[in-house]
Amino acid sequence: MPLQRKPAVYLLAKGMFTCSGCMAEMEVKPDGDDHKVAETAYWDTLNVQMVDAHTVVIIAKKAGRTMLTEVDTISPDGSTLTQVVKDTTEAETVTIETRNRRIKRGPDGSHAISGSWKAYKTNRSRNGSVIKYKCTADGFSAETPLGERFNAKFDGKDYPVEDDPGRTMVSAKLLSPDTVELTSKRNGEIVAIKRMSVAPGGKSIHVVFTNREGDTIMVFEMRKRTVAPLDTDLVKIATERDHREPFKTISDFKR
Repeated sequence: MPLQRKPAVYLLAKGMFTCSGCMAEMEVKPDGDDHKVAETAYWDTLNVQMVDAHTVVIIAKKAGRTMLTEVDTISPDGSTLTQVVKDTTEAETVTIETRNRRIKRGPDGSHAISGSWKAYKTNRSRNGSVIKYKCTADGFSAETPLGERFNAKFDGKDYPVEDDPGRTMVSAKLLSPDTVELTSKRNGEIVAIKRMSVAPGGKSIHVVFTNREGDTIMVFEMRKRTVAPLDTDLVKIATERDHREPFKTISDFKR
């Protein structure tokens, strides 16, 4: 599962909730109301609720529609933060659970979530953890079971991600026989760069994901689940997890 390199920093104190390196850079009153924030592709309001001394709920909406719901729970001893995110931007709800270790405590008198946290384990529901990649001499395509897909040629042009409410555009570069780089844009601005390298043997992909919006870098491996019969027209194929041999087959990969 993808894990961020940099710790996330939270502060809930004196009637304000701030976060850096989390779902979004935010500064919102934790009063349970929807607050207008700088619009992104997936939200224009954030709602923060301080449920109790160990629980915080964050709801992100776009045009009144709930896109993401995050429940943050701190362990009784204050050393572990468990985050459960319900992603309702897809045709089906995708659940992501992330466990974090405390790196630094917050100031005296602040909520238990305050401080620095480092993710060490992430799990996705099955419907959000598989993607099919196909790479040929001409281009690269991807498709998820929930309907998001794109087909980008290696020509430097941007191609749309279908069924994506964020209206993301993708361009693809074949950097070497075993490495592809995907650049994602929204409104003409680069929001993310994903570099994928197939591992020797072709059973995994090493991924470096740079999120320009959140100013974070994630490094993770993707494992191949199934392999279709070899198509001589294909150069490679993958999904999100660790690969290095030239893209040669159509496969499902698990994040």
